[in-house]
Amino acid sequence: MSWLGILAFVRQHWKWAAIAALAAALMVTRGTLAGARADIDHLKLERKLDAAIADGNKARTEARWAGNQVTAIERYAQNMAAREPIIVRSTDTVREYAKTAAGAQRCLSPERVLGIDQLDAELFPFTPSHSGRAP
Repeated sequence: MSWLGILAFVRQHWKWAAIAALAAALMVTRGTLAGARADIDHLKLERKLDAAIADGNKARTEARWAGNQVTAIERYAQNMAAREPIIVRSTDTVREYAKTAAGAQRCLSPERVLGIDQLDAELFPFTPSHSGRAP
């Protein structure tokens, strides 16, 4: 076959060649599109996994925060209980407590107590004495 024969064949069947080229381009495009869809599906699964991990972290953080809050409330209650004053109802209780090591450190001698009452009377002359002792 000569060049003229080939040229005549191409002129006669050029439409089929264009259709074949377009079909090949379509197949390549479909393959690329399928790959892109697979990538998108993979990214969606990764995002779902990230969201599940974040939800788990959030739940653990909230549980830890609640535990910390309970611990803090307990510590606060213990500190407040430790700060509560010892309410003494009788003189004998004071004397017995003052004989202990802790009481010897915390209790004041009668002279110092009277000194505090006198200081209160000087600072606040118009308030009645709550202790019942005379200055």
